[in-house]
Amino acid sequence: MKEFTLIDNLLADTQAIPTDSILSQTLIKNEHLRVILFTFAAGQELSEHTASKPAVLQFLSGKARLTLGDETQPAEAHTYVYMTPNLPHSIYAETDVVMLLTMLERG
Repeated sequence: MKEFTLIDNLLADTQAIPTDSILSQTLIKNEHLRVILFTFAAGQELSEHTASKPAVLQFLSGKARLTLGDETQPAEAHTYVYMTPNLPHSIYAETDVVMLLTMLERG
C-alpha cells in the first residue's frame, strides 16, 4: 500500500457540475478516514442529517448556507468546519459549490 495520497489540484479533478444535482466522488477510503469531494448545483440542498463520526467540511468554491445544530452560517471558499459526532447539519448551495468532506475514524 502506498504511504501517501497526493492530489495536485482538487478543483482541477472536479467534474462539471450538472444542473439540479449533487455529485460525490470518494477520494480516499481506509481504516483511518474517508474523504469525499462534493459538487452541488446552485439551489441544491443536502437535508438535515447526522454522522456517527467526527467530520470536517472544507468549502473550496461557491457560496452555501450551512446549518449546524440550531445555527445557520454562510459558507464560501476557505470556510472550514469541524463537527462532533451526531451534530445535525444541512447544506444549501446558493451558487455552484465544491466542498470536501473528511470523516474521521475514532482511534
